[in-house]
Amino acid sequence: MHTAITTPRGIWWVRAHKGEKVWVTIAFAWCMVLFAMMPLWHFKGGQNPAGVRHKVTPAAFMARVQEFADQYKVGEENGVPLVAPPPGSDIYMIGLQWRWYPELRLTKGATYTLHLSAFDVNHGFNLYPLNINFMVVPGYDYGLRIVPNQIGDYRVVCNEFCGIGHHVMLGRIVVVDGDNRAPPAAASPAAAAPNTGGAP
Repeated sequence: MHTAITTPRGIWWVRAHKGEKVWVTIAFAWCMVLFAMMPLWHFKGGQNPAGVRHKVTPAAFMARVQEFADQYKVGEENGVPLVAPPPGSDIYMIGLQWRWYPELRLTKGATYTLHLSAFDVNHGFNLYPLNINFMVVPGYDYGLRIVPNQIGDYRVVCNEFCGIGHHVMLGRIVVVDGDNRAPPAAASPAAAAPNTGGAP
């Protein structure tokens, strides 16, 4: 038994063996390599989104999204507008409990600026099955330059736990070859706005 003021019995003061020194040196050198890679990867790694970011109130971004959806709506699915903006335009999508709004119909090979934000809590934007991940935070507008290069019907999955309905939070991005303004086969004429608890 020993106390904080009594030296414990042992051989901790004995000089380290040569093999132990080698492994400690290797571990320290590897730590320095990883430390140096952090700033290098930040600038050269290519994992940081290239785009614009600025602050915006959730209500103002929601109003912008609703205006965008009303302007370019071509259909509707389960109460969510399907929006087909012209190539080269700014497009908007917002995450809110528990849906992505609106659904997008884009043209293959066209350039868009995708603006993402969240209305209520943090959400994770995961474009499946392409494994594209991005965090969206309330109060920030993230503008990402995108060029869809594969035709398909993609799902937007929230990969940041956002509440009891997190598991059903799905969005949709459709990429078509040619005119994205052609109305889908099952389009309903009624417009629907998301339930935002009083937001415009």
